[in-house]
Amino acid sequence: MAQQNVLGEALQPCGTDPMTGYERDGRCSCHDEDLGRHELCAVMTEDFLSFSAERGNDLSTPRPELQFPGLEPGDRWCVCVPRWVETLEAVRRRHIPETTVPPVVLEATNESVLETVPMETLEAHAYDV
Repeated sequence: MAQQNVLGEALQPCGTDPMTGYERDGRCSCHDEDLGRHELCAVMTEDFLSFSAERGNDLSTPRPELQFPGLEPGDRWCVCVPRWVETLEAVRRRHIPETTVPPVVLEATNESVLETVPMETLEAHAYDV
């Protein structure tokens, strides 16, 4: 069965340049073996990339051995749901810039994210094309 997005529609591709997704197929699909839950499609911001690096997950530096090109602001990427939630909580607690929470591409975010993040929260952080 085809996977759905948070809008209850067919899951759309998140990004192909660079190629994202747990299986590097461009989609934020849900996979039992994906312990990081790369199911939320987000548009990278400089603040988020810096925050993630501070937390030990440098997404900006290329890692050719992992077929990872490194990300830049504006890239779309399937981020780990727990990291996105951690970022949101840090913005609320520490009063760091709102731009630290990367905008969510709802059409490309897997419906499984709704088990962790309410739809209202996703909508409040939705990416405006």
